[in-house]
Amino acid sequence: MKYNNISVHIGGGVNVYQSDIEGVFDIERVSVRRSINDFLGGKQRHGEIYLCSYDMPRAFVVCKDRTYVTNVSALTIKKRIV
Repeated sequence: MKYNNISVHIGGGVNVYQSDIEGVFDIERVSVRRSINDFLGGKQRHGEIYLCSYDMPRAFVVCKDRTYVTNVSALTIKKRIV
């Protein structure tokens, strides 16, 4: 059973509600796609990108109101989701 009010730690002291997460993506796997680069560029232009850490980014988490770039791997974040 999934609970919507559970928070998930995505790195850098940032927690987001599981119900707000729309997708978790590995940067290395998807950044070669132009559509992903356009998506992230648009989010950045609108101020909807939040850096969880200044370390090498490994994943990004798309939420309802913003997109988080984190140094935690997508696999690790997915394991934290109940």
